[in-house]
Amino acid sequence: MALQDRLRPWHALMVLVFLVGTTVVLLRTGSITTRSVLSAVVSGLFGLLVFQFTAGSVWGYAVEYHNTGGEWTDLPFLLPFAAAGLAGVVVGVRSGSVGAAAWTAFWAFVVVAAVVAVGAWVAAGYRQAGT
Repeated sequence: MALQDRLRPWHALMVLVFLVGTTVVLLRTGSITTRSVLSAVVSGLFGLLVFQFTAGSVWGYAVEYHNTGGEWTDLPFLLPFAAAGLAGVVVGVRSGSVGAAAWTAFWAFVVVAAVVAVGAWVAAGYRQAGT
């Protein structure tokens, strides 16, 4: 199988995230030295790891919700996204920190998605028990 057949748009997005993260760190250092390049590459890889974890979690949530018969326009599906957006904006405005806003938005998404999942399991259990 040729390399171009194995590469997907996801791979291009991952390379882009790595390059942007590395470039931003390099631009902030002001001078290009071996240490600054190494630091930028490590930071770019860390940013890529965080991106993959976050995007993978959100994609997994969306796919699993859809696979269980839900629609992506259902209120329970959209609730974690709305909670994450609201929490991120509130923390961002109050603290002025993008990092704190992103961290809060991520964990708000995780907690609300977990509550929605437990609620779905309970509702499915009651439906099965009634038949």
